[in-house]
Amino acid sequence: MTDKNIQVIRGEQVKTSPSVSIIMPAYNVTMYIAEALDSIFAQTFTDYEIIVINDGSPDTNELERVLEPYRERIVYAKQENRGLSGARNTGLHISRAPFIALLDSDDVWMPNYLAVQMEMIKRDSTIDVLYSNGIIFGDTVDDGREMMDLLPSEGEVTFERLVLQQCNVIISVTARREIMFRVGLFDEDFRSSEDFDMWLRIVKKGGRIAYHRQILFRYRRRRGSLSSDPIWMCKHFLKVLEKAERTLNLTANEHQSLLQGRDCIQATLSLCEGKSAFFNGDAKKAVKNLTEANIFFKSRKIALLVQLLRIAPKFLLHLYNARDRFIFKADTKFD
Repeated sequence: MTDKNIQVIRGEQVKTSPSVSIIMPAYNVTMYIAEALDSIFAQTFTDYEIIVINDGSPDTNELERVLEPYRERIVYAKQENRGLSGARNTGLHISRAPFIALLDSDDVWMPNYLAVQMEMIKRDSTIDVLYSNGIIFGDTVDDGREMMDLLPSEGEVTFERLVLQQCNVIISVTARREIMFRVGLFDEDFRSSEDFDMWLRIVKKGGRIAYHRQILFRYRRRRGSLSSDPIWMCKHFLKVLEKAERTLNLTANEHQSLLQGRDCIQATLSLCEGKSAFFNGDAKKAVKNLTEANIFFKSRKIALLVQLLRIAPKFLLHLYNARDRFIFKADTKFD
């Protein structure tokens, strides 16, 4: 590392030449990180190093207390807050292995995660990034559902399918270290959707992203996280698409797909903002945003909702509160 402000401590039991470097950013995850680490130490594949990056977490004292029993077996890095991109980039620079595995500190791997992923990626030299299926758990109505039910992947992972959300790369990936450095690492200007930006650059640089449907990890959803805020996520997806249109040499088909994907995400943003306005009692804004969204979705349900909001917004809110998940359940990837 060239940044002298990053402190790195290698435990005495950390392998010097591992096959896989596991990168785990840590920011306000003290109550979850031990479970994540235990899931790594339970792996049937054991040729790895674990890199935990304390990304300027405000609960550092408590985090380090929880990490203390693991310190001899991990690489511990501490830096000022730079977001997920900056934390993962620090981990990539520190890493010693030819393969990288990304694990968020509040998620959990199945015991065979690394064994399956490494066998597949080593067997097929054309694969640069590999992702699998997972189970959602935590504080969500989607508890117990498969990730690929909500974030499907169909066909070969191409630029077009990524921007149209026909393929959705799930962040718990295994990848060749070389491809991540070749495309320039994670963009630290993004505080969200930085992985989406990475996947677009990888496929445009000729890298191959592949997937399979075996369930190998558990993905935690929790209230208050950035990924639980659909408005935040939509806005950052749009920023990534804006950057891709500006900086990547797109073919005509890729550009057309990007515009279609942008329209879908913009409509989803309007839909989510309309929902938010409704719950905040701003019927006028809700009508405006939902009307904009429905130019794209052309949904009779949304059209009816707009009419009801114009006629009796207070009654509609009362009706919603009286029932569980009324007609506002949006069938989108951001809900």
